[in-house]
Parts: sequence; structure tokens; C-alpha cells
Amino acid sequence: MKNILYTGDNLYILNGMDSESVDLIYLDPPFNSKRIYSAPIGSKLAGASFKDMWTWQDVNEGYLERMVTEYPSLVRYIESISGLHSKAMMAYVTYMTQRIVELHRILKPTGSLYLHVDPTASHYLKLILDEIFGKTNFRNEIVWGYRTGGVSKRHFPRKHDIILTYGKEAKRTIHNPLKEIILYDKPFFSGSQPDDTGKYRVDVYIRDVWDDELKPIINVSKEHTGYPTQKPLALLERIIKASSQEGDVVLDPFCGCATTCVKAQQLGRKWIGIDIEAKAAHILIERLSDDAGMFKDFVYRTDIPQRTDVKKEPPSQSVKEKLFKTQKGKCNGCNTQMRIVDFEIDHIVPKSKGGGDYYENYQLLCGNCNRTKGDRPMDYLRAKIKKRQELLDEYLAFGK
Repeated sequence: MKNILYTGDNLYILNGMDSESVDLIYLDPPFNSKRIYSAPIGSKLAGASFKDMWTWQDVNEGYLERMVTEYPSLVRYIESISGLHSKAMMAYVTYMTQRIVELHRILKPTGSLYLHVDPTASHYLKLILDEIFGKTNFRNEIVWGYRTGGVSKRHFPRKHDIILTYGKEAKRTIHNPLKEIILYDKPFFSGSQPDDTGKYRVDVYIRDVWDDELKPIINVSKEHTGYPTQKPLALLERIIKASSQEGDVVLDPFCGCATTCVKAQQLGRKWIGIDIEAKAAHILIERLSDDAGMFKDFVYRTDIPQRTDVKKEPPSQSVKEKLFKTQKGKCNGCNTQMRIVDFEIDHIVPKSKGGGDYYENYQLLCGNCNRTKGDRPMDYLRAKIKKRQELLDEYLAFGK
């Protein structure tokens, strides 16, 4: 497998990836901070920016159908967030849920997911992860604490992030215990001998509070690229070493300045990075070329991959007959009972948005619904049908 960087909407790209094809996923998505981040002029990423202000326009309506069908209780929970917090948080959680569903599908049974998020949204997303991954597959809530500037007269300085960690199947999940060295002024164990500095060294297993040498990136850091939320290589090194083996595939669907990709390659892993900002490709090439020309195996793609783990099945009469039985002879849009000859086969997720020619992505629509939907998501069609019914009800009520 070649190392790959995709530029585009990660939801479409994830939808086109094969199931159980990735060993480790680390994602550091925008945190719904209601800010627009831009790299400063003169930095490596000058001109790159990403939006962290969420509205319903950020949600891909074409993928809501699966959420409603497979996770109805989750949908009810997400709807409640509008009242509990705000419509912006509801939109953000919906956006993330659509992607977590796909990430769970493409993760191997032995794989892990690390979701890096700040405390403003971590508690909302933990419930999402509990439902999709299963609460028994929760492994850790890692607290990454750091010391940088900032003080407030109203509260303690907010200086930590949360990293939620889940396994695909907890009993099979890869975990390599890591140790760190703690220095003491006095013997910790009977018979301990001091080192050359007079300190007593003790090896201990790394716990779930990371407040040691993992310092955040600041303007004068050697690693600094200008990306506002850049994470240190040491942080990714710890995660990759703990939850993967050499040769494994590491995925970062919000790869930004490519820290995950760089560290994965340094540690002998294969990697896939996705970012909606084209500037990510340029900074990745620069960072890898600075690191002994490692970018020679790097492939840059702007297309949407097509799954190879599902049986490709072009539209046919046999597909139509099977769908006719499944849908009980009713249009999947307007729910009208019709003869099989009056139906047309439609892609639920359009091919231009990552949908493919396989049975799970097919449905039967009447000619009118199919023309109304066109190359758009099902929610567009359902909204049109609802509006049409409301107008009809108004007309009938007026006639009475």
C-alpha cells in the first residue's frame, strides 16, 4: 500500500474506503469554538484557514438517512442537544456523528480510535462513541495537560484537552504498554541506587493523565508550521507506539499540517491523511522532504476512492426485483404502491458523493421522485414531498 493524502470532504472519502482496512485512527477535528483559524503571513501554512463555526449547512444531508435508520435513539439524543446547549452544538455533533459511523466501519477489529477534543464538546461526543462503538469498548479518557500562558479572574486557566479512546473490539484491541522514567530525590525502593546525577530512577507505566514532556506547540517551537491547532510529534508518537505495530495503517481524517502522517512514517507505519484544505498537501511534502526525503512514497489524490470490499452490481432486473420485494412494492420516496415496471433504480448516496454500484446503495423510486431527487440526497426529496403534501392539505382545507 502507498501512503496517501486526500484533499476533499472526509465524509465522501471515508464512504469510499473499504471496511476494516485501517489499524489506528487519530482525529483532531475542529472543536466548535466559534472561531475562524488562519495561519499567519510568513508561516509555512500562510493562506490556509479552517472554519470552526458550526451551522446546519455543515451537515451532509445525504448521509442523514443512515443515521435515522440505524441509530434512532442517537438521533433523538442529538435533537435534544439543541435545547440542552445550542443549535450550533447540535450541528457540530451531527457532523461528527456522520463521520464516526464511517470511521467505525473502516477500523479493523484489533484497531483503536483516538478522538482529540476539548472539554466543551467531549461529553456530548462520548455518548455518541458509546452508542456507535459500544460502551464496553471504551478504553480511556486521556487528559493531556499543558502549561502555557493565559490567566482569568473568573476561573482556573483551562489548560487541558481530552482524548477519548475506543477499541473496535476491546478484547482484541492492540495495546503496547509504555513506560516512562520518574526521578526521585530519595530511594523509592529498598536497595535503589542513584544515577550519576544523584537521582533515583524508577520506570513506571504511563497513565491516562499526560502532563509530562508532551509540551504544546508554540510560535518558537522547532516544529511550528503556523497551523493554529498543531499538535506535537511527541503526542502522536506515544499514541502510534501504544496502539499499532510496524507496517500497520494509520488514518488521520483531519490531518491539517500532517503531524500524524509524519510521525507514522518515521515509526514505520503506512498512513492515510485527509484534509479539506489543499494547503495540507504542500506542507506535508515540505515536512517529509525535510525529514530525509521521506515523501518519495507519497501519493496525492483529489478523487473519491471506490470500495473494493463490496460486490459491484450494476443496476439490473434482478436487483430491481430484489428491491421490489424489500420495499414491499412501495416507492422509497413518496411511499406509493406501484407495479415493478413503473419503478426506477436510484443511488441512495449519489456516485458523485462517494456512493457506488452495490446493492446496499440502491433503492426504487417512482419516476417523479427520481427526477425530483436527481443527483441530490434523500433528505432533499423528502423535504419536497413534505412541502407538496402540506400544500395539498391547505388546498383541501380551503375547499371545505
